Amino acid sequence: MRVLVTGGAGFIGSHIVPALTARGHEPVVLDRALRPGDDVRDPDAVARALRGVDAVCHQAAMVGLGTDFSDAPAYTSHNGLGTAVLLAAMASAGVSGLVLAGSMVVYGEGRYECPRHGSVRPGPRPYEELAAGRFEPPCPLCGAPLAPGLVREDAPADPRNVYATTKLAQEHLSAAWARATGGRAVSLRYHNVYGPGMPRDTPYAGVASFFRSALARGEAPRVFEDGRQRRDFVHVRDVAAANAVALEALRERPPGALTPYNTGSGTPHTVGEMAGALADACGGPAPVVTGEYRLGDVRHITADSARLRAELGWRPEVGFAEGMAEFARAGLGAAGAPSGGPS
Repeated sequence: MRVLVTGGAGFIGSHIVPALTARGHEPVVLDRALRPGDDVRDPDAVARALRGVDAVCHQAAMVGLGTDFSDAPAYTSHNGLGTAVLLAAMASAGVSGLVLAGSMVVYGEGRYECPRHGSVRPGPRPYEELAAGRFEPPCPLCGAPLAPGLVREDAPADPRNVYATTKLAQEHLSAAWARATGGRAVSLRYHNVYGPGMPRDTPYAGVASFFRSALARGEAPRVFEDGRQRRDFVHVRDVAAANAVALEALRERPPGALTPYNTGSGTPHTVGEMAGALADACGGPAPVVTGEYRLGDVRHITADSARLRAELGWRPEVGFAEGMAEFARAGLGAAGAPSGGPS
């Protein structure tokens, strides 16, 4: 199968390309990091890249929480317009298969259980609560403490920042394309992807990259809030494998629809645990818990990836300790790249 990989020179895309090659496919890369004119927002560049292509693996995106709301036009342009241009070109070229780099950020907060009211969805955490160091969201109905759990694909979307809104828009655009053309689409909702080649020293990188960069400078990783935020850290090679199996299974998906799949390790860890594992592996200073916070961050978000395992047979192979030890030894990618990075 000939597969166009947008953002194929970025962090995740650069792992997907060899994973496809190893399985006998022919990847074609569209990435402005290789050729400045190869921008997914350029209809001519996309049309050229789609020639002879059987399916598309769409990784190109501006990623991360960003700096402030002034980033909104750039996110909307890269993620919204870029996806629309790509899908329009696919419709014209008759390319009917798509695997989208989705993100767990579309859920907002994760799944919570109240002992009295069952499953509940807390709203955004107020500034006053965060400033007072009260980081855990209470039950929105009775104020009781909540127990975090694993979020499933049927959870309602609740994007909490500009990046999350544009990732959800990508899914809606892809679903509309599938309905209009009879195409088959999958969105792999990545959880916290880490591993060799993560971009460094940029506000758009993931938290693992921030910690790794600090340790490389001999500095202690600075952990926000109380370090007990739960995340699902999934290795980039496992994510690349998920893309490969999703592409191969496209013919089995229903035409005219988009199917979302959580893509995570299935084993939650706290941000503090991740910082400690990296510091131990690097032999660097222990993490410092700062109590700082970012508006728009969610407290807990961890994946239930059972659907991906059951329907596509995907299994993550890189364990947390093994992956963090490897990441501590590996080099980081280029600084400042806004596309093709982690979710």
